[in-house]
Amino acid sequence: MNDAMKALQQKVGVGADGSFGPDTARAIASYYELSPDKAAHLLGQAHHESGGFKKTTESLYYSTPERIQAVWPTRFETIADAEPFAKNPVALANKVYGDRMGNLGEGFLWRGRGYLQLTGRDNYRLFASEMRLPKVMEEPDLCATGYAFDTAFWYFKTNYLFKIAGAGVDDETIRQITKRVNGGTHGLDDRIAQTAKIHAWLSA
Repeated sequence: MNDAMKALQQKVGVGADGSFGPDTARAIASYYELSPDKAAHLLGQAHHESGGFKKTTESLYYSTPERIQAVWPTRFETIADAEPFAKNPVALANKVYGDRMGNLGEGFLWRGRGYLQLTGRDNYRLFASEMRLPKVMEEPDLCATGYAFDTAFWYFKTNYLFKIAGAGVDDETIRQITKRVNGGTHGLDDRIAQTAKIHAWLSA
């Protein structure tokens, strides 16, 4: 389990064993003053996106050019175009992210971090400003450790997802939120399962 969960548990005042369960979910909901519905949606999405709260940094390591070309077909028109970026996450990140989101060529530095993968210098800057955490701009890795959950909370708040979450915990609401988080409905079944499970914990 990533140390980010232990840091979050310490923050919300629950035993910091690094394992996510009912007690941790309730402590998070209480600390962030979230209703069971809103907390369940946020935690359910974060659980899926982070592989069970285990992954907090985008690796961008792809072993084959075929996979790279499949993921970014508009960036790499042919497999040969993708060849130099296989097993080279720094070069790949700078290629696919470097000229976007205010990154100024530094795509790897501003790659995805946190439980919902905060990505891009512009988004880091907004997060740092609105959460009053200027040190994030000097140490973006903080978003993968001590602020992994805060980035997810900020994303939900900034994109008005808590308003949608307040409609209740049902498949259609989860689908709507998934589209806003994922850009599609990838992993929808797991998102539904995780959200429902967490909601049951919080409603008990």
